Amino acid sequence: MNDKHRILIIDDEAPIRQTLSASLEDEGFHVLQAKDGESGLEAIKVENPEVILLDIWMPGKLDGMQVLSEAKKKYPHCDIVMMSGHGTIETAVKATKLGAWDFIEKPLSTDKIIVTLQNLFLFRLEKEEKLALLNKLRRNIALIGESEPMRNLKQQISQLAPTNHPVLIKGEQGTGKALISQNLHYLSTKASHPFVDISCNVIPPSLMESEIFGFEKGAYPGADKTRKGKLELAHSGTLFIDDIHELTIEAQKKLLIFLKEKYFIRLGSLEKTTSDVRIICATNKDLNLEAKEGRFLEELFFELSQNTIQVSPLKDRASDLPSLISHFSDMMVREGAFARKTFSAHALETMQLHSWTGNVRELKNFIERIYILTPIEFVDVHDLHFAGLIPASTNDENTFRDARAKFEREFLIQKLNENNGNITKTAELIGLERSYLHRKIKTYGINVD
Repeated sequence: MNDKHRILIIDDEAPIRQTLSASLEDEGFHVLQAKDGESGLEAIKVENPEVILLDIWMPGKLDGMQVLSEAKKKYPHCDIVMMSGHGTIETAVKATKLGAWDFIEKPLSTDKIIVTLQNLFLFRLEKEEKLALLNKLRRNIALIGESEPMRNLKQQISQLAPTNHPVLIKGEQGTGKALISQNLHYLSTKASHPFVDISCNVIPPSLMESEIFGFEKGAYPGADKTRKGKLELAHSGTLFIDDIHELTIEAQKKLLIFLKEKYFIRLGSLEKTTSDVRIICATNKDLNLEAKEGRFLEELFFELSQNTIQVSPLKDRASDLPSLISHFSDMMVREGAFARKTFSAHALETMQLHSWTGNVRELKNFIERIYILTPIEFVDVHDLHFAGLIPASTNDENTFRDARAKFEREFLIQKLNENNGNITKTAELIGLERSYLHRKIKTYGINVD
């Protein structure tokens, strides 16, 4: 065992403390001792042990149960294993409710204590690893931006995440509704349980019920075995239903029953199945209008709309563009091994004026194109146009940057003429890479012939 593990034994019987201490030290533990409740609490405060082996019946002002209660309040990071020669089931249950890890009866078995400690530290390690992975995941799904709409969105998520209520996320395509659903899950108490998603727009209507609720063997031709649906696979976790407006009326009816009664029935079965699942839905449609026109159940709309998150389009939070560009640049540097690029002030201004009808998804794809198509580390407006960004205005040049671009074009035409259109030679003479000069020629529409 790791000799850094610190164990505190609190027991009024010196022979037990000494014998147990010697056995645990042989196993590599660093062992501390205290003879009663008062000195035990002081030792916890000073020595900061990881695990406490605590006797229940001790003389003095504090018995073991009182020490357990006090220690779990002040030092929740400590795991406590109770020891007693007069234990009852009621005592063990009470100790567990107060936060004890385990309950061991006297006379003590050293082997049993060592196995208990091994299991405890293995559990701790797995918990730490899971927490590290969870924190890494939370960083990867971080919502970028500090505009007022984003601040409001983050506040809504922080309020709704700890609850188990259904949530309806509304917003245009590409605004990040799936990302928001992941934040709601991984910031909730269900974070260590499954997050299952389903997109209704890619599932044939005839298969929607079986995909969500599962089916029994023989439920329909080709159903050669029983299969769990997404709702059952998400047990104890979250089911995210994207494009909920595409759900068939029959599937909507079953989902409504689940939301109200907490059970569902697989296709081909008569048996009710329960599942502890939180439902999060998303749509880019007006479900109220869909309900009025008979395409969506009014009662289901009412159930889902109790907790609604409206996601703003990117054009309404243009001030978040620099942060998003930096975020997607970090991704390209980290995942694509690209050198980081710097965007000019005019390039950033131009991007902020762009409509971004595809929202954050369009911006992400565009940044990827910039990194792939731009050979140098400085990105200016003409680089944006080359990567496919349509200019917001076609007015005549009336700014310094426009004048500079006009000068660049005329300069390149002159140098190309001087070198009889030889791109390689021109690039060498003016200090540009050949591929970059090619791109400039294309950007400015220069006819090399």
